[in-house]
Amino acid sequence: METRTHSYASGASQKPLIGQTIGARLDEVAAATPLADALIVPFQNVHLSYAELRDQTDAFAAGLIALGLVQGDRIGIWSQNNTEWVIAQFATAKAGLILVNINPAYRVHELEYALNKVGCVALILADRFKSSDYVAMLTSLAPELSSCAPGKLHAARLAQLRIVIRMGDEVTPGMLNFASIPRLAQPADHASLAARAATLQFDDPINIQFTSGTTGQPKGATLTHHNILNNGFFVGEGIRLKPTDRLCIPVPFYHCFGMVMGNLGVITHGACMVIPSEGFDPLRVLATVATYKCTALYGVPTMFIAILNHPDFGQYDLSSLRTGIMAGSICPVELMRQVMERMHMSEITIAYGMTETSPVSFQSATDDDVARRVATVGRVSPHLEVKIIDSEGRTVPCGITGELLTRGYSVMRGYWGDPERTADAIDAARWMHTGDLAVMDEHGYCTIVGRAKDLVIRGGENIYPREVEEFLYRHPKIRDVAVFGIPEPKFGEQLCAWVIPHDGESLSPEEVIGFCTDQIAHYKIPALVRIVAEFPMTITNKVQKFIMRETMIAERG
Repeated sequence: METRTHSYASGASQKPLIGQTIGARLDEVAAATPLADALIVPFQNVHLSYAELRDQTDAFAAGLIALGLVQGDRIGIWSQNNTEWVIAQFATAKAGLILVNINPAYRVHELEYALNKVGCVALILADRFKSSDYVAMLTSLAPELSSCAPGKLHAARLAQLRIVIRMGDEVTPGMLNFASIPRLAQPADHASLAARAATLQFDDPINIQFTSGTTGQPKGATLTHHNILNNGFFVGEGIRLKPTDRLCIPVPFYHCFGMVMGNLGVITHGACMVIPSEGFDPLRVLATVATYKCTALYGVPTMFIAILNHPDFGQYDLSSLRTGIMAGSICPVELMRQVMERMHMSEITIAYGMTETSPVSFQSATDDDVARRVATVGRVSPHLEVKIIDSEGRTVPCGITGELLTRGYSVMRGYWGDPERTADAIDAARWMHTGDLAVMDEHGYCTIVGRAKDLVIRGGENIYPREVEEFLYRHPKIRDVAVFGIPEPKFGEQLCAWVIPHDGESLSPEEVIGFCTDQIAHYKIPALVRIVAEFPMTITNKVQKFIMRETMIAERG
């Protein structure tokens, strides 16, 4: 294994980058294996072959062209996981439209911001999901829908939006129905679609994904065919995906984990996408894996915890599983062992990245030992470069903490309509500054030690919350833990921990603090410990530490 002295690595590969558009790749797979399973959606009774997926995609794309949408137009999608999302993803790519992913958890204010920020001409939306009534929210934002002809919207608050396409059979004033779009296409529109395919370039922007807005308004990361098609392919390579594999995808499509690592990872390998439910449901994952003999599964650690702890876990045969990815946040060693043993996922890998890098930059290997799979995020992905720098921009020696940067095919075009924040993120040498603190060892394995903004400085001592979390996961009663800092007059900042005990276990703050005493440095011991039943979470099941921080600050005045 190659050794290095400084924290720089590049991903060598004998497999070249894909120089195709997403539509061309789908056509190629459908031509080669037309009858192979492409998409299974049990809750919608959908089971499509590659030929059927291609045909439905082409029909919808031609319908979008019939509506007057031209190459480069932005079209939003605001929906939970379903068949329509998949069709829209591939159809917009074929038509040269830029799909704008809108978080299903957004409310009216956020929707208005997203649509106007990137100038969406069209919007595809579900009728409702959980507590969100999407049709009602959009109608409140654009009451003009009630009196306009479908496709002819002129709304005061949404200046560029003209076309609204709703899922489901219900008829809503001012809106078209998803199922009716293919029927709008005339032979000329199909011809136009074919002609457009010949002009599309793989460097064309094809997708906008909004990144977290915890530090200001969300930013629209603009991604190309080349960015996300290749990232999906090499992530699939990393888990040894084959045409015979069936990947269960319970992670949301609006996020890169679902639509890139999931959908594009699958189609670049001629495998099969399996969607267990509209939103994450551990029981539906268990049932879907068992019924459809899925061989791979994706999820964040909290999803795997929920699956393993489901009371009906033992009733389902998961022996078909072999591989998959756990990503999104810290993975405890014991959780990884249980997933490998009880869920039969001996080849599961860890992946790390960010929306702006399509997303994956690092991935562990299927044959890495368990310690490396949980203590690190693996090594740099093929065809990418990474380095770790100090505050003055110099590459640091191996073993030294600094900010992680990445460069290569995966780096976004930029933030839509935001050259200043783009310049802040991507330097003149095209290095993407991740804002994550990391350490690289001499073999190129990388450990993420936290966000630069999450670093807690207590009395001049730097504390990386992730290091303390890793230690606390060793406590036999602790199921999950989140460590963060809050302001404190004497030391500048003080460390807090929110702890979720295992079911049936009782745990006190004093017990947690006692577990740390004489085991870790005194300044790393949380001064405040709260025992909780759950954490505030995003829709992608990521812990929202900023809410915990605000809660503790408010309580302490």
